[in-house]
This record gives sequence, C-alpha cells and structure tokens, in this order.
Amino acid sequence: MRQAQTDPSTETRIAFLSTGGTVACTADAAGDLRPTLTARDLLRAAGADTDGAVTGRDVMTLDSSSLTLADIDALLAAVVAAHRDGAEAVVVTHGTDSLEETAMAVDRMVGVPVVLTAAQRPADDPDPDGPANIRAALAEARRLPAAPRIVVGGSCPAYGATKRHTTDLDAFRVDPATRRPAPLTADPAPLDGLRVDIVTAYAGAPRDTVDAALDTGADGLVVAAMGSGNIGDDLDAGVRRALDAGVPVLVASRVAAGGVHLVYGGAGGGSSLARHGARSAGALSPAQARMSLLCELAVARRDGDGS
Repeated sequence: MRQAQTDPSTETRIAFLSTGGTVACTADAAGDLRPTLTARDLLRAAGADTDGAVTGRDVMTLDSSSLTLADIDALLAAVVAAHRDGAEAVVVTHGTDSLEETAMAVDRMVGVPVVLTAAQRPADDPDPDGPANIRAALAEARRLPAAPRIVVGGSCPAYGATKRHTTDLDAFRVDPATRRPAPLTADPAPLDGLRVDIVTAYAGAPRDTVDAALDTGADGLVVAAMGSGNIGDDLDAGVRRALDAGVPVLVASRVAAGGVHLVYGGAGGGSSLARHGARSAGALSPAQARMSLLCELAVARRDGDGS
C-alpha cells in the first residue's frame, strides 16, 4: 500500500534559528569546543532537514557566554521577523550558559510562540543530546505554547528558569513559587545601551561594589541577597544611596529555591529595603531578575517613560 504523504501546507510553520552554543560545537585540533554547525546541520542531525514546514536560519554562531545585549536584540528581531514572514512558532538553539537570560528577554518582549533548546554535550560526542532536544523542541513548538518554553532534557517555562546543573542532561528547572506576570510588550524594545549590575551580598560585603556601579553609570541594580532577601549594614548603605538617586533595585536571593520574602527589619533587612523602595524579584534567579529589569527599562526608554 502506498504511504500517505504529509502536506507541508497543513503543518505548523516553524522558523528554526541557530545561535551557536554547545549544541553546535565540535572539537578543534587542540580539543577545544567551538560552535561550527549551521542550522541546516542541526536539522539534519535531528532528522528534521526534510520537513518542509521547518525553515532554518543562522542568526549568529557564538558561545552563549559571549552574548551581549546587542546580540540578544538581534535575536529578538530575528524572532519577530520570522513570525512576520509567516512562521507560526520559532525554535531557537542556544548555549546553556546564558540561556535563562535570553529566555527572559523572549518571555518579556516577544508575543510569539517560542521554544528555546540547547545541549549539554557537543555535537561530536559519541552520544550527543542535541538531536533529541531539537526534535522535542520542534514537537513542543507545533503545540504553539502560550508562553515561551525551554526544552533541554526536559521542558519548563522560560520565565523563572535557571540552569540547575553544569553537566546533567535535564539542565533547567523552575521554582514552583514562580509567578509569571503579563508580558511587557509584543514589540521588543532595544536593550543595548542599558546597564543593570548584579551586586552579591555575603558576610561583610562592602558598599564599594554598589558605589562603583553607580559611579560608572548603572541604570539599575539587582542584589543577590542572602536568605530570603537580606544584606549587611554596609551594603545596605550603598543600596539606599541607589534608591535615593532613583536607581531601581530588585532584590533576588542567592538561594536556589523558595524565593524572596522581605520580612526582616533592621539595617539590611528585607522589610527595611522594601520600605526604602527596593522591589522583590520573587523566585527569579539574579540573572533572570537582571534581564527582567533590563526589559522594563528598555520599554520605558522607548515609550518615553524613562531616561
């Protein structure tokens, strides 16, 4: 019996955007991993290169630890352009190092079904995980998710995601305490030119890091606080300087789960920080909190509500 052929015109049209990362890496002569595979190569390895409903494009070829805000702007623009050109969903391949940051930018500022995927093992590994992750991401994209998702070994929302393990194949998790707010916009505002610094609290942390950030032009700060959202006295003095100057401050936690609860009094206590104008980042990691604040500032700058 002749097998029925699938009509590509009835399938979900997917744009497949490659940016580099381990999923595209092979070892060079010295044994160093470098991104070398193209979008077409990745689709072929996943057995999806003959799918007429999937169109591949190379946006950039970078290790994700090298990404700049300008690079993220370029990726967001590519996602929007792909949707404008007829894609119903977009799959992005990316490195895992900064995936949670790009994922937050996509979640906050792109009104398109997007699935981000990656790999923990390089493409020339004897047992690479990239091809299976790409197949799973394409399947997820065909379901047209209402909010962006990450597919790396498992599947989780983009908002609230954090890399939980440096080598485990199921690399990302979302704290159950995470609550996703409505997106800021469906029309990405440029991030490049803005600066939000992360300041880490620890026993005896000085205010110098905050002062340095302010003196060199930071537009916002994220405090990676201890416990449920607390910092020491000296660092508190620096944070209060930022708040008094109108610089927005988000308080995240160094702790992997449970989120921020601004309840403690006294200098540096979370409740005191909140009364002075600092905001809780909830269960977001410091890295995602930073990108969330950058997106807020970008939209405000574009729409005339910021400097």
